[in-house]
Amino acid sequence: MGFFGLSKDIGIDLGTANTLVFMKNKGVVMREPSVVARNVRTGSIEAIGQEAYVMIGRTPENIKVIRPMRDGVIADYETTTEMVKYYMQKSLKNGSSFAGKPNVIICVPYGITSVEERAVIEATKQAGAKEAFTIEEPFAAAIGAGLPVWDPTGSMIVDIGGGTTEVAVMSLGGIVTSQSIRIAGDEMDEAITNFIRKTHNLMVGERTAEEIKFTIGAAMNLGETEGMEIRGRDLLTGFPRTITVYPEEISEALSGTISSIGEAVRATLEKTPPELAADIMERGIVLTGGGALLKGLDRVLSEETGLPVFIADEPLDCVAIGTGHSLDYMKYFKSRPNVADQSQRD
Repeated sequence: MGFFGLSKDIGIDLGTANTLVFMKNKGVVMREPSVVARNVRTGSIEAIGQEAYVMIGRTPENIKVIRPMRDGVIADYETTTEMVKYYMQKSLKNGSSFAGKPNVIICVPYGITSVEERAVIEATKQAGAKEAFTIEEPFAAAIGAGLPVWDPTGSMIVDIGGGTTEVAVMSLGGIVTSQSIRIAGDEMDEAITNFIRKTHNLMVGERTAEEIKFTIGAAMNLGETEGMEIRGRDLLTGFPRTITVYPEEISEALSGTISSIGEAVRATLEKTPPELAADIMERGIVLTGGGALLKGLDRVLSEETGLPVFIADEPLDCVAIGTGHSLDYMKYFKSRPNVADQSQRD
């Protein structure tokens, strides 16, 4: 490992919805929402992570809750830098003592531009990293899910995060074909919000929509009848109102988003070489990310593709675990296409 062994190396899954930090020899040491609360009058940061998340929809006018990551890329550079710095310092405090600044491998969506990728690297260095390298999310997810990505066999992953859905086929340590769409968990929440507004004339907040998705959300009608009571603001009277929504309604609300994910999977399969397609037919497709927990999604994708679909053992942690495990292959990531920092190849 050379100089990489002198410091406490860490892997960061810098997601749109959540940020996870993996520390070498310790595993996932931190898991927090990618949310920052900033005072718009003074410019100071009031809270980061879970403390900021609970403020969503409940802040006075001088406090703004920001999601600095949008669709898997940096939307607010300064705030992202502060957030990454906070998470790095918090994680390193939780770990044992270390010498010097840490070297960091950080996830990026497949297919982002070199400008977007360099923004992530620079933000990580500004936050205190000695060296920063990137790994593409679907490759990290596949490593974290335990797929044989280094072998001459085809492995297919569908990683559904907060801002992006990454679909990829891998073999021999690289991505053979992949597709990244900016449709994922956030769009599911938005679809639920819009559906409730149109069908019930009720405005609900971001956190309520997310809670509905987790509680009764499904990718298909599973025949469940137990509803969920929610509160919001009546668009006609302006007053608070309580209604009950049912699983059948939410599956209808999510149908468009699920259809887009299914199209991305089919498009990736159509571009897969025949030999690797045969491997995938035998081994199946693996789902990772928070979206993998949506009830019935594995069944829907299996019916659409005719292939077996499995949910990874720890879908929420797969990208972070894979990023952390890739620390052992730091030199490899510097030299190989598909998985290394673009700036190292220029």
